[in-house]
Amino acid sequence: MSLYKTIFRRTSLGILTWVIGTGLFFIILKVQPSLAASQAGALVKINTVPNSPVLCLPGIYLTDPEDCLVSGPASYLTDMAKQGIFFPVQPLAAYRPDPGLTIYPFLYARLREHIDVPLYATMEDAVDEINSVGYIEAGELRYVSYTKEVIVRQGRTKPDVFLLKSGEWVAARDVAQRENAAPRFQGLTFTMTPRNAFGWILPINSTTKTKRTPGYQNNDYNLWELTEYQVVQIYASQKVGDTEWYLVGPDEWVEQRFIGKVTPNPIPPEGVTDGRWIEVNLFEQTLAVYDQNQLVFATLIASGLEPFYTRPGLFPIYKKLDSTAMRGAFEADRSDFYYLEDVPWTMYYDQARALHGAYWRTRFGIAQSHGCVNLSPGDAHWLFNWAKEGDWVYVWDPSGKTPTDPKAYGEGGA
Repeated sequence: MSLYKTIFRRTSLGILTWVIGTGLFFIILKVQPSLAASQAGALVKINTVPNSPVLCLPGIYLTDPEDCLVSGPASYLTDMAKQGIFFPVQPLAAYRPDPGLTIYPFLYARLREHIDVPLYATMEDAVDEINSVGYIEAGELRYVSYTKEVIVRQGRTKPDVFLLKSGEWVAARDVAQRENAAPRFQGLTFTMTPRNAFGWILPINSTTKTKRTPGYQNNDYNLWELTEYQVVQIYASQKVGDTEWYLVGPDEWVEQRFIGKVTPNPIPPEGVTDGRWIEVNLFEQTLAVYDQNQLVFATLIASGLEPFYTRPGLFPIYKKLDSTAMRGAFEADRSDFYYLEDVPWTMYYDQARALHGAYWRTRFGIAQSHGCVNLSPGDAHWLFNWAKEGDWVYVWDPSGKTPTDPKAYGEGGA
């Protein structure tokens, strides 16, 4: 059910219930024709009838009207307006980017974990698994880019070998699976900067229930649920104990940890003078793009997981690559070794830390990298098309939990 339909249903039912519950058979109301109610809350003046109860017309009353009682629907609409919700609710001036951006020009295969994978110079050697000319070091996260798969043995339906883009071959038994379906999550492009915050329901659970009131002291969950990656607008926040809650609709509250929030801020960070920058929010795990001091794009990311934090600061993009290989290890025993071929739409901005597509990720909005800012391939493609070398990347953590001491950081990684 759309947010508009939900609001219409609840508002209509609320007015009907209030009218029936009051037992009022008639109310004498006379509207001054010279005054009009506006979304901003202009008052509707009503002539009172002596010795008769007079209720204000359904509307928004941000100041005391004095000549009528703000109750029922008027009270509800006024309370909602004070929280930033006006009816009908206005959608974000945004749309999903071209789905074609999610398609990348490479074929990927994930290698089996924790084994050295031999490389062969010829297809015949790969089939017989002899005369290897090298190997890919053992590790958990390893992907190769291949150009074709070949069935050699008769009667088989699955490939025997893979020809890598590098020209070498690997045996099929060393391939765990092919990974050729790009993650379909995409952020939003904007035609104007929203006046309130918004965000995505994070993929922590498949669905997230809303509550009529913030906090867990009352078991007042709504019947409807929000699905992962669903876009919501955030109208207000309230802290209950140590937990922050967000109002995402009329009588719909969600705990902060289930939402990756973007708070539009078109004021550039200190040091940015051309009105173009990319903001990376490490606490919210979001990225926002500003052009001419207007929000033009926003999405979820996956940044560095402790202790491989993404370093806060202001950095210029110094190199753009359509694709590149990434490999490395940070643990002394190299148990965390990763090997990634053809990482798409990569933009380096802080030593080895980069903004890039992560075809191996299935979830965004959760920290999990070695320090780079991982995006879905479609989002990385959009960002790559928009950005140019020299554009600014502003990385910050409003929670203050990410270290700011440069000594806490190495060169970074994927």
